[in-house]
Amino acid sequence: MDFSEEWKSVFPIGSVFGAPRLLSSPSSKAILGPLFFNPKPQTLTQLFNSPSICPPLLNPPSGLSLSRFLSTSTTLDSPIPLSTASSIASLFGPQLHDNAASLLAHNRLQFLRCPHDNAVIIFFSTGCNHDQVGFLLLSVKERSLQVVGDPKGGVLTAKKCLNQRIVKILVNPVADSVYFDGNDSCSSNVVGYLLVYTMSSVHWFSVKISEISERPVLVYVGCKIFKSCSIVDACWSPHLLEESMVLLENGSLFLFDLKSDSSDIYFRGTMLKVSWEDSGNSENRKWLGCHFSWHPRVLIVAGSDAVFLVDWRHDGFKVTCLANIDMFGVYAPIEKERFLVFSKAVSDNFHFVLASDHILALCDVRKPLMPILQWAHGLDKPCYVDVFRLSQLRSNSRKSTHEWATASGFGIILGSFWNCEFSLFCYGPPLPAHKGSIASEISKISKSSYSWDLPSDLLLSGNKCRCGSCLVREEFLKDALPEWIDWQQKKDIVLGFGILSNDLSSLLFESDEFGGFTLIRLMSSGKLESQRYYASWDLVRKLEAAHRDQLLCFGDNLLYSLEDEEYKFPRRFKYLKLDYLSAYINGNISQVLDSNMTKPCKGSQQRESFSIDFHEILCEKLKICGFSQFRTSPAISVVFNDINLPTSVHEVALRSIWASLPMELLQLAFSSYSEFLEVLLDKKVVSLEFLVVPDLPQLPPFFLRNPSSRSSRWSHKVPHSNALVGPVLPLPILITLHELQNGCPNSQDEEIGGFSPEVELSNRCSEVMQVAREMAMPDSTVEPDDEDAVSLANDRDNIWVDSEKPKSFFLHCPVAVHCSTEVHRESNCVHKDGRFGFLISKVHEKESIHNNEVENVGQELFDDLCPIQLKFDAAAMDFSSQELKAYNLLKRHFSKWQEEFKPFRGFYSRFQKQDK
Repeated sequence: MDFSEEWKSVFPIGSVFGAPRLLSSPSSKAILGPLFFNPKPQTLTQLFNSPSICPPLLNPPSGLSLSRFLSTSTTLDSPIPLSTASSIASLFGPQLHDNAASLLAHNRLQFLRCPHDNAVIIFFSTGCNHDQVGFLLLSVKERSLQVVGDPKGGVLTAKKCLNQRIVKILVNPVADSVYFDGNDSCSSNVVGYLLVYTMSSVHWFSVKISEISERPVLVYVGCKIFKSCSIVDACWSPHLLEESMVLLENGSLFLFDLKSDSSDIYFRGTMLKVSWEDSGNSENRKWLGCHFSWHPRVLIVAGSDAVFLVDWRHDGFKVTCLANIDMFGVYAPIEKERFLVFSKAVSDNFHFVLASDHILALCDVRKPLMPILQWAHGLDKPCYVDVFRLSQLRSNSRKSTHEWATASGFGIILGSFWNCEFSLFCYGPPLPAHKGSIASEISKISKSSYSWDLPSDLLLSGNKCRCGSCLVREEFLKDALPEWIDWQQKKDIVLGFGILSNDLSSLLFESDEFGGFTLIRLMSSGKLESQRYYASWDLVRKLEAAHRDQLLCFGDNLLYSLEDEEYKFPRRFKYLKLDYLSAYINGNISQVLDSNMTKPCKGSQQRESFSIDFHEILCEKLKICGFSQFRTSPAISVVFNDINLPTSVHEVALRSIWASLPMELLQLAFSSYSEFLEVLLDKKVVSLEFLVVPDLPQLPPFFLRNPSSRSSRWSHKVPHSNALVGPVLPLPILITLHELQNGCPNSQDEEIGGFSPEVELSNRCSEVMQVAREMAMPDSTVEPDDEDAVSLANDRDNIWVDSEKPKSFFLHCPVAVHCSTEVHRESNCVHKDGRFGFLISKVHEKESIHNNEVENVGQELFDDLCPIQLKFDAAAMDFSSQELKAYNLLKRHFSKWQEEFKPFRGFYSRFQKQDK
């Protein structure tokens, strides 16, 4: 058996019992010291609070993808199975969705230490579309962090707006006080550089400290726009500070030199002619990122299935495979395993860390295809990884017992901002051996690494109780949310963080027993917080404050909201005189109308009557809407001819009333904006607002109308529109006016107060129901507690005067409102009145249903999906072969569901009887 160090690295920590690379014995822990980190109570400090430092994620994530839209469940009664919906979605290629998890894949806070000053600059994206660089200056004064922003109390921002959402910000500190400033000159106040990239562009800034205001200032240096391919990653060179590398989605690499490209604001860069053909490039490979290695001309490039070393120190480009997905062996499902994220280690330029779905590996460029250390991380889709020195995590310690471990150890933070899960993996060299021993001599030659204890949870939010009760309560709250709402929308999560340097942290807090670190974090609620973490032998499971308050309920955070302050405009209350509405509610609308009509008009200005030209235009528009048909046929026949979609008896009655009104009343009900009087409100003239009457011929109430496209005041930019709008008067007012005009013949009493619009509408509903029942077949006339549907095709009355062939109709009571017995009538019925519970529908003509000889490629192919006639208010269109293929697949499953759905079978059987 091979007992070499390489043999030991084959077994991941956490996947095998007694992993040979794990140091977790009591004797080793006494040397390594505490490796758990807990938030220190009473150290949480809010530094800044504004949504401007955490702009909302536009287009919040939706679970309703194309396949999710087609099928919302996989139950047996679902019309479309999930597998079928997925196959249909695959016909149309990948669906572009704004995935919030991908937007939170990167750390949103970047730190730049100001030399010769106790301050640090933090950078983040800001703006309504994350398209602007924002920053704040944090300085230590009197043992506290002071935030310096703009003079108005907001954040400092770069003047340059990038016009695209920022994906990532990279900081490059300047060690020397004098360095290149991007304009071929030297400046003594340049403290660093920024590389900011969006999906298709890269931008460079220089960071200066203003000598006047002593605030940081961003100076735009240049940019590069990629039009053919999107950007995956970018990095600064640690060897030559003016150089940076950009990786594109297709694997192309571009090297940029700020000094050579400074003559023009638009950089060109140098494309590296790297060929990936011999690297086993697969079509499913997704590029992850790039980092410079130990030489300025040696680069590490990572993909979803392999990591490569690109060397161009000599002529040509040499590509070497450093890691692939197969090297994890039996400890990960190779067929589904993918690399998700990688980063370079801080120990030297040879080591890098790589995380897949299940394994976290520490690798060395000098040992290709052989990880030097592996863990089974147990995290769900990690998207962030970084390496820190243990001396940074255990700084400011009062005890020097574990000084060797603090100086030589490292910590890997791996996790996901979207899932709010982070773990700390500590590692370092083997335990020191006694001087002069064989083990001591071997350790000088072998540079192996060991895992120091098992991984531990790292609670970056600092305010979560990890006791069993709180964890269970949180999971129940997540499950209680609707499935289209992510729980991240309801909880304050960490969007970015940074660790203060040891010298700044020592100025803020007293030394701890075993040391600790100061964390600066950005929350989704718009808060910038600082908190001290301390090293401990055990994790604290129960935090009293969080256990008592934090997890009692989920609240809304600012992840998808832009409301950053209270309503700042003056509140003014408007009082409207709604005397007609009050009269209608109290049942005396006719009395109020009659008294107001008999009152003399006050004032000298009176509205002129309609002109002859406008009268002709209005009549023509009303004829298009169908109001002219009732002049040659009874109103009820016009209404039945106008039925296209399933319509309730109540709506049919309303249409019949509209069709019976005379033209002079319709002129009051409909008009154009040019004929409206403007209203005086708060000593200002305000224009009225109404909805436009649709172009399709139809009687009111209109179905799915578009809003009017106009402003609150007419101008030369928004001229008067001649569109027909209305109704501008409610139907009860028009009915009452019509009754008053005719002398109230339908009033119950001789007095005017005896007429009621509600009674008139009820009588008209009874008339419509009576006509519908008289047209039904003798054996199919039903009451509300009988069968589901009846046929209205038996035209025994010569009522259809404008059609050579009788129309076909259904009188249908949906199952949801159908009461089978008198016992359940009061408790289960949605509508106790038949005028709302019964729907009248027009069906297809026989030849349109059974004619299968003509190939339908337009909207008519939907006609055979159900017996009810479908009418689309859309332009004619033809469907492509892909869409026809998806339609046929949907149709097969929909037909199968129709056959198995009992209420529909009963409904369709009525139609088949009539069809015969």
